[in-house]
Amino acid sequence: MKNVVLLTIDTLRRDVLGCYGGGGGHSPFIDALAAKSLRFTRCMSVGPYTQAAFPGLLTSSYYLDHPDHGKGKTLSPERTLVSEALKAAGLATAAFHSNPYLCELFGWNRGWDKFYDSMDADVSDEVPYVRGSVINAKVDGWLSTRAIEDDESPFFLWAHYMDIHEPYVPEDHYVKAVDPSISLSQSEMFKLFTDVLLPRDVSDPDTVALLKKLYLAHLREIDEYARAFFGILERQGVLADSVVIVTADHGDEFGDHGGLSHDGKMMGELLDVPLLVYDPAKPEGATSDALVSGVDIPSTIAHLFGVEPAPNWQGESFLPLEDYAEKGAFAEAIGKRGKEKADDKPVFAYREGDLKVCYRSADGAWGLFDLAADPEERKNLAADHPRAGEMKSRLKPRIDRV
Repeated sequence: MKNVVLLTIDTLRRDVLGCYGGGGGHSPFIDALAAKSLRFTRCMSVGPYTQAAFPGLLTSSYYLDHPDHGKGKTLSPERTLVSEALKAAGLATAAFHSNPYLCELFGWNRGWDKFYDSMDADVSDEVPYVRGSVINAKVDGWLSTRAIEDDESPFFLWAHYMDIHEPYVPEDHYVKAVDPSISLSQSEMFKLFTDVLLPRDVSDPDTVALLKKLYLAHLREIDEYARAFFGILERQGVLADSVVIVTADHGDEFGDHGGLSHDGKMMGELLDVPLLVYDPAKPEGATSDALVSGVDIPSTIAHLFGVEPAPNWQGESFLPLEDYAEKGAFAEAIGKRGKEKADDKPVFAYREGDLKVCYRSADGAWGLFDLAADPEERKNLAADHPRAGEMKSRLKPRIDRV
């Protein structure tokens, strides 16, 4: 039995990676990894920000299934973490991350033999998370302990990087690698966060473009951490016996649809995420156009271990690919701008093939987009597309349940 490793990268939109058509060469390691992996071209997150996305990635459920996380309450006991299912099957489990929404306080520590959420770490306003290098060091230490104890039992390891997340205050050498003409101090970069990003000010296209360059500088940083992460797995002697899944929880917006950051919108820059499955036993890379979802990740991990999925999981294993029954993909969230407010209303999306329908509860607005003809989602076809009624009917049961 192989180990399974899940590497998630917070706020990584798919289209900035070279392996998904992004320019600039800012992700050389991830691009090289993709060439040796099963690369999915159509993976949709179940939500546009962490609280809405991670129920899919770790519990195979949707944000609005239970009135729990994101409302000041802990993770519902009605949700089953992938770690709980694997721990019950006798597998070792470990998690290393720095996202406060996924911390022990909110109940995400269930089922882990080792759980590090960095909540006691010393961080700053400019870098409000522990860096990927620290996450890597924690992983290295855990694997070293297993080696010292001669523990060769299979394990599930989840590691999560926050470094590409706002406030976009990357180190200067990463900035220079993206654009040598940029010369900003840390305080100047942080001021862009407080004065432009937080108020969602997209009035100056040049400033929005500058924010994206700072984001891309963090992408270069993340790429180095990913390279080091795989190096650790190899040096510790576990990479050859592991399947590594690399994905993101959601993306980020840079004026694509009039906003910044990752608010409660159902657009591609937030929902379209990368998905790579690296298996050293299959050195030849492959590409799949199957539509898969973040909600499928836990069932896929369970399948790789030969473990039955939890009865309340809603996704299916996308491996083996030939057995995957492609279906539509759902997403849902609260239509927030910045932090959620009591009067914010839900938003929903459903994708089937290259058609995506969206609904905004606040004003009853529908959107329908043909992603093949209109990948940037500029032309709303909800009023006259021949499949508009059918697509709306697919989404209405989810709307009505809330």
